[in-house]
Amino acid sequence: MALPMPTKRRSTYVQSPIETRTPPDSSSGSEDEMSARRQSSAVAPQPQVHPNLQSSDYWMNRSAQGSSTSSSASSTMSHGEAKPQAQSQPQPQYKPQYQPLYQPHHQPQQQQPPQQPHRQPQEQSRAAAVADMLAHSRIAPSENSAPPPDVTAVAPPSRGPRVDLPSNAVVRGMSRGHSRSSMMETADGVPVSSRVSTKIQQLLNTLKRPKRPPLSEFFTDDSEEIVQVPQPDPNTPRPEGRQIIPVKGEPLGVVSNWPPALQAALARWGATQGKSPALTALDITGKPLYTLTYGKLWSRSVKLAYTLLNKLGTKNEQILKPGDKVALVYPNSDPGMFWVAFYGCLLAEVIPVPIEVPLSRKDAGISQVGFLLGSCGVGLALTSEICLKGLPKTPTGEILQFKGWPRMKWVITDSKYLTKPSKDWQPHIPTANTDPAYIEYKASKEGTVVGVAVSKVAMLTHCQALTQACNYCEGETLVNVLDFKKDMGLWHGVLTAVMNRIHTISVPYAVMKACPLSWVQRVHMNKARVALVKCRDLHWAMMAHRDQRDVSLASLRMLIVADGANPWSVSSCDAFLNLFQSHGLKPEVICPCAASPEAMTVAIRRPGVPGAPLPARAILSMGGLSYGVIRVNTEDKNSALTVQDVGHVMPGALMCIVRPDGPPQLCKTDEIGEIIINSRAGGTMYYGLPGLTKNTFEVIPVNANGVPIGEIPFVRSGLLGFVGPGSLIFVVGKIEGLLMVSSRRHNADDLVATALAVEPVKTVYRGRIAVFSVTVFYDERVVIVAEQRPDASEEDSFQWMSRVLQAIDSIHQVGLYCLALVPANTLPKTPLGGIHISDTKQFFLDGNLHPCNILMCPHTCVTNLPKPRQKQPVGVGPASVMVGNLVAGKRIAQAVGRDLGMIEDQDLVRKHQYLTEALQWRAQTDPDHVLYVLLNAKGVSVGTATCVQLHKRAEKIAAALSEKSSINTGENVVLLYPPGIDLIAAFYGCLYAGCVPVNVRPPHPQNLAATLPTVRMIIDVSKAACILTTQNLMRILRSKEAAASVNIKTWPTVIDTDDLPRRRPPQIYKPPTAEMIAYLDFSVSTTGMLTGVKISHAAVSALCRSIKLQCELYSSRQIAICLDPYCGLGFVLWCLASVYSGHQSILIPPFELESSVSLWLSTLSQYRIRDTFCSYSVMELCTKGLGTQTDLLKARGVNLSCVRSCVVIAEERPRLVLSQSFSKLFKDVGLSSRAVSTAFGSRVNLAICLQGTTGPDPCTVYVDMKSLRHDRVRLVERGAPQSLPLMESGKILPGVRVIIVNPETKGPLGDSHLGEIWVNSPHNASGYYTIYGEESLQANHFNTKLSFGDPHTLWARTGYLGFVKRTELLDASGDRHDALFVVGSLDETLELRGLRYHPTDIETSVSRAHRSIAESAVFTWTNLLVVVSELCGSEQDALDLVPLITNVVLEEHHLIVGVVVIVDPGVIPINSRGEKQRMHLRDSFLADQLDPIYVAYNM
Repeated sequence: MALPMPTKRRSTYVQSPIETRTPPDSSSGSEDEMSARRQSSAVAPQPQVHPNLQSSDYWMNRSAQGSSTSSSASSTMSHGEAKPQAQSQPQPQYKPQYQPLYQPHHQPQQQQPPQQPHRQPQEQSRAAAVADMLAHSRIAPSENSAPPPDVTAVAPPSRGPRVDLPSNAVVRGMSRGHSRSSMMETADGVPVSSRVSTKIQQLLNTLKRPKRPPLSEFFTDDSEEIVQVPQPDPNTPRPEGRQIIPVKGEPLGVVSNWPPALQAALARWGATQGKSPALTALDITGKPLYTLTYGKLWSRSVKLAYTLLNKLGTKNEQILKPGDKVALVYPNSDPGMFWVAFYGCLLAEVIPVPIEVPLSRKDAGISQVGFLLGSCGVGLALTSEICLKGLPKTPTGEILQFKGWPRMKWVITDSKYLTKPSKDWQPHIPTANTDPAYIEYKASKEGTVVGVAVSKVAMLTHCQALTQACNYCEGETLVNVLDFKKDMGLWHGVLTAVMNRIHTISVPYAVMKACPLSWVQRVHMNKARVALVKCRDLHWAMMAHRDQRDVSLASLRMLIVADGANPWSVSSCDAFLNLFQSHGLKPEVICPCAASPEAMTVAIRRPGVPGAPLPARAILSMGGLSYGVIRVNTEDKNSALTVQDVGHVMPGALMCIVRPDGPPQLCKTDEIGEIIINSRAGGTMYYGLPGLTKNTFEVIPVNANGVPIGEIPFVRSGLLGFVGPGSLIFVVGKIEGLLMVSSRRHNADDLVATALAVEPVKTVYRGRIAVFSVTVFYDERVVIVAEQRPDASEEDSFQWMSRVLQAIDSIHQVGLYCLALVPANTLPKTPLGGIHISDTKQFFLDGNLHPCNILMCPHTCVTNLPKPRQKQPVGVGPASVMVGNLVAGKRIAQAVGRDLGMIEDQDLVRKHQYLTEALQWRAQTDPDHVLYVLLNAKGVSVGTATCVQLHKRAEKIAAALSEKSSINTGENVVLLYPPGIDLIAAFYGCLYAGCVPVNVRPPHPQNLAATLPTVRMIIDVSKAACILTTQNLMRILRSKEAAASVNIKTWPTVIDTDDLPRRRPPQIYKPPTAEMIAYLDFSVSTTGMLTGVKISHAAVSALCRSIKLQCELYSSRQIAICLDPYCGLGFVLWCLASVYSGHQSILIPPFELESSVSLWLSTLSQYRIRDTFCSYSVMELCTKGLGTQTDLLKARGVNLSCVRSCVVIAEERPRLVLSQSFSKLFKDVGLSSRAVSTAFGSRVNLAICLQGTTGPDPCTVYVDMKSLRHDRVRLVERGAPQSLPLMESGKILPGVRVIIVNPETKGPLGDSHLGEIWVNSPHNASGYYTIYGEESLQANHFNTKLSFGDPHTLWARTGYLGFVKRTELLDASGDRHDALFVVGSLDETLELRGLRYHPTDIETSVSRAHRSIAESAVFTWTNLLVVVSELCGSEQDALDLVPLITNVVLEEHHLIVGVVVIVDPGVIPINSRGEKQRMHLRDSFLADQLDPIYVAYNM
C-alpha cells in the first residue's frame, strides 16, 4: 500500500522545544476516566447496617486489654448478613424508552407499572399518527418514487386530529371512509346549513385543511434510506455456552479485633503504638524527607478536626457541621498533609472530597471539577501553605476564580495554624454506618467528573476485604507509587495501611520522573513486603535499570499491579520479571488486580505459594472479542490477545457478568460482558446525581427471558471480562474504552498496544497516545492521536503512521479514520501525566489540536456509503413523460413574463428601433437632461453627461474612427476603459461610425502578468480593427512591463480618445436592418471558457424596453448602479438603459469601494435612490466591511428607508445567506427586508429575470438535497434535515418565455421538476461570435426545438439547471405567479458516484467547518473530490482543517474527500462578478502552481 506523502511548506512548523520535565518515556496514559452514561432517575437505597455492630468505646477498651491478635468468635460483620429490606413491589429494572404496541401475555400482572391500564388508547392514537404521517409523507412525489409502504397491519383505521392530548384520552377522529364533502363542517365542527354560499363553504374547508403536512414527518431520521447497511456475515461467531452462574467470593473472615470504624483504628495505634512509623515522604531526589508516626498522625488529625469544627468562624458561629463536604487540595508530593487532612475530616465527621491541584485556568477538565464541587455542595477547600502560594492568583493577590467552580474559602492546614483542643474535647467516633465517609472523583469518557460516595461501612468493609485478600500483617512496609488521593493508592496506601499499622513509603510522580528506579530502591532499602505500582512504573524501572545493579526485590511478597487489567500489562509484568528475577523477584509475588471507582476492588490475585505453578493465560482471538465472544486463538499469532487473570473475586462479594448494552441480561459462559458486583465494600452512589446512580449502583440482573434473578442490587464496574477456569476473573477492557464500529467492539487499549508494537517507536512517546471514536455518517470512526518526538523526521513519522494503519487493519480488522501526530507536550494531560482523552477528542472536533502530521483514511473505513447510482437507460420517451404529467394533473413547467405590448406613439417606436436614434432624439428634444453622474471614492461627482453632451462626444469619436482609412463599417472595435462616462461615449461613437463595439475590462496596472493576456486574447479572437482607450491605458499597453507578458508590437491601431478635436462625422450610420449586430459581449465563464455573443439592434431595443417596463423607468427617475460595466446585464444597465428610458443613472465604480466601503450606501441615502443595482462582490464587501459599523452609519445620517428595490445582477444561483445577512445588517439604517432581490441572466440571454417594482416578493423554498442529487425536486419544510433553501431569481422579464427541459431527451418537464432552463425572447443573443463560426455549437445552444410538444418555437439553452414552481401568490394580471428557481450551471456540476453535485453546496458546508476557513472551492480530479480551502487563521490551524473538512462533506453530502489542499487567502481565483473560477484553480492545482500550505491525500 504505497501512500502518497502529504506535502507541506517547510516554514510551517517550528518544532516545539522538548520540555525538561519529560521522563525517559512518558506515562502510559493509564489514568482511568470511567464513563457515566446511563440515565434514569431514583435515589440509591442505603444498605442497612447490622444492629450487632459494637460501639467504638467497647472496642477501644477491649483492644487495650487483649492482645492485638486475639481471635474471638464475636463476629462483627459476616458475609451477606446485612441485606437490604425486601421491597413489597419489585419494579422491573429496565424500562424501555418506548412501549411495544401489544403487551406480551406472559407478563404477570403485578410486574406491570401502574400506568399500564391507560396505555392502550395512547397507542391507538400513536398508530393513527403513524398512519397519518405516512399518508402525508410525499409532498412532491416524482415519477419514479415508490408508493408509501402499507401500514394497515399496525394502524387502526381511526384517525386522530393533530392535538396534544393527555395520554389517557381516547382519540376518535373522522374515519378515512367519510369524504369531506359528505360531512361538511365549519371550522368549529358545526354542520353547515345549506343556505351558506358554496364559495364560503369551500373557503372554510380550505381553512380547515392544513396547507402542508404536519411537521413531525420532516424530522424522521432518514438514515435507513441513505446508509448502505452491510449484510450480516453468516460466519459471525455467536455465544454458545450456558447462562453464567454468579461467582461468590470466600466469606469475609470473622475476626474479633476488626475496628468498628476506621478512625477507631487510628485512635488505637495513636494511643498504643505512637512511635510506630505511619508514612515516609520522599523529596524530589528520592531521599526520605520526613516520617510521620502514628502518634503524630493521630494528634495532628485531632487538632485539625477540632479546628474545623470550632475555630473556623468568629467566636459564636460554626462554619462546618458534621456531614458537610470539603475539598482536599494537596499536591502529589505532600502525602503527609493529605493524610492529616483526610483523617482530620473523618474525625470531624465532615466528608472529604480529594481533588487535583488546579494549576491554571486552562487545566484539562477544570470546569468539570467545578461541576463536581457544585453538585457536592463544596464551599471550603483545605490545602497546605506551600500549595496555596502556588495557586494562580488575580493581580490583587486573591485566588483565581476557576472556570465553573463555586465560590471557595481556602483553609490552610499546616500544624502551626491548628488549635490544640482543650483537655475535655474528644473526637466523636461512632460505629461505621451508611453515611458517606468520603467522595472520590471520577472522570468519565465524555469528560464529565462525578463523585462516587463511599459510605463509612463500605470503607471499613473494603479495608477488611483487602486485608484478608492481601494477607496484610501489622507493621509491614508498603511502597506506594500510585496517586494517594483516589483508587488503589488511597484504598491500600492510606486506608488499609492505617487499619493494619503498616508503614507506607509514598513515591510521588515528580520523583518517578526524575528517577524512575526510585521505587525499586525504596523496596530494597526498606525491605518492603508490598509494592503498589502501575505497568508504567514497571516499564520505567526497566528503562532505568542499567543505572543500578545492586538492588534486591527478595523482600517482596506482593507486587500489586493496579492496572493489571490492561491488555499490555501481561508483557510489562513478564518483561519486568525476566529482568528482575535475578534480583530476587519471585514469580508468584506479581499480583494483578482489577478495580473501578464504583465497585472499588473487583478482584485481586492472591499472593502465591513459592514453587506453585503460575496461573494459565488466556490467548483469545481478536475477531471473536470484537463480536463479544470468547474464542481461543489458534491460527494467527498476530491477531491474538494474551490476557492474564486478575485473581479471584474479593472476599464477601458476589459477581455476575451481564451484557454491556440494553437490559442487564446475564451473559453466557463464552460471552464477554460487564462485570457487576454485589458487596458491602463498594461505592454507594454518584453524589447528587440520583438518575445516574440508579443505572449504575442498583442493577438487578435478568435471565434470558427478562425475569430478574433476585432482589439484591449489583454495582456496574465498567470493566468488560469473563470468568475463566477455576473461577479466575479475566478483564479484557473497560466500557469507557469501548469503540463500537459497524456493530463490532474494539478496545481503545488494544489499539494502543498494537500501535506501540509498530517499529520504530522512536517517532512517538510510548505513553502519550489517545484513542477515541467520533461519530461521522451514522457510525463510529476510530481516531488515534499521538505526541511526536521532536527529533523525528517527517519521513519517519509518515512511515510509522502508514505501518500503524496496516497493523491495525490486519490485526483488528478495523479501518482507522484518522491518525494525527501533534508536537511534544501539547496534548491535554491528566494530573499524573496520562492523556486527557475527552479533552483531546474535543480539541480534535473543535479543530484545536494543531497536528504536525495527519493521515486520513476514510476510503478504507467508511463502508456504509450508499451504493453509487446506476444511470438507467431512458426507456420512457419525452412524449410519455408529458402525457404522464398531464394524466397526473401536472402542468408543463413553463413561465412567461407579461406582454411587451406596443407603444401607442408609432413615431417613438421608429425612433427607438436603434439606440443611436434614441440618443439623437433625446439630444434634440431634451438636450440638458442629465443622463449620467459619475462619482469618485469621496462621493463627489467627477463627471456628468447630458443628452447633448453624450451625443457630441459620440460624434467626436465617430469622426476619429471614420478618418482612419483602415477601419471600415461593420468592423470590430475594442473599448478599453475604466468604468465611467468615457466608456459610454466610446460605445455610442462606435455605433455612430457603424463599427461593432467590443467592451473589454482594462488590464490591472499592478497585475499585468495575469490580466493583460486575457485582454490580448479577446482582441485576437474578436479580430478587432482598432482599440479605443485613454492616455494612461495606452501607455500601459506600450510599456516594458506589458512587453513581458504579451507581444506589444502587434497591437491593432490604438486611438487615445482623451483629447480628440471637435469634429462631426460626415454622416451618422444607420443599420439597414435591426437584425444586424449592435455589439459583442465577451465574458469568461466560471469554467474558464471565453465566450463572445452577438447582440443585435433588435435585441438591444427589446431588452431595454423590457427593463423599462419591469422597473418602471422614465425620465424623472434616478437609479444608482454599482456594477462592473464590461459584460452581461451590468453593461446594459450602465451604457444602454438610460439612453433608452431617459432616467438618470448615478454610476459608482465598484473599485472605489475598496478605499471607501460606505460609498454606495451613502450615495443611496444622499440621493434618496429608490432603485439600485449591484453585484454580489459589492454586497459582500459592504457586509464584511460595514457589518460592525451600522451605528457609525446611523450617526452619519445614512438612511436607506428610501430604497424600494436593490437588485443583485448575477449569472448564478441566488446567494441567499449573503442577501439575508445584508438585509439584516442594514435593517438598522432603514433598509426594508423586502428590498433585496436578484436578477438572472446567461450567455444566451443577458437578462431572463429581474425583480421589478411591481409583482409579488421573491419567494424562498426548501428542497431536499438528496433528491436534488438525483435530478429531482422534492420540497420540504424549513429546517428539515438535508434541506437547501433556494430563492427565486426575480420575476421573468416582459416578453420572455421560459420552459424546463430534460437536457438529454429535450422533452418538456412537469412543474417542480429539475431540468435545463430554456428561454425564448426577442432579446436572445443572435449566436456565439467565433472566427470560424462553429455552426453546430451555435445551433445547439441558440436555435433548438423541443423534441415533443411545441415543435415550432426556437429556444436558446441557458446551460443552467432549475425548476419552475407555481406559487400561491398572484401577479399583476391576477394569475397565479410562476417562480423560476435557478439551481446551478450544468458545466459546473460534479458527477460523483452517479449523482449530480453542485459545488456551491459542498463549499457552503466546508466554509462552516472551522472558523479559519475564509473561502473554499471544490472540483474533481480523476474521480476524486478535491477541496481547496483558504486559511485565514495561523498556519498551525492548517492541519486541523483536514479532518473537519472530511467530516462535514461525508456527513452532509455522503462523499469522501480525496484531496484537501490548504492555501493562503486570495489563492482561489474569483471573476469580476464575484464567481469562483474553479477550472482555473483546477489547472493551477494540476500544474502544481498553488504553493499550498499543506496537501493531504485522503487515501
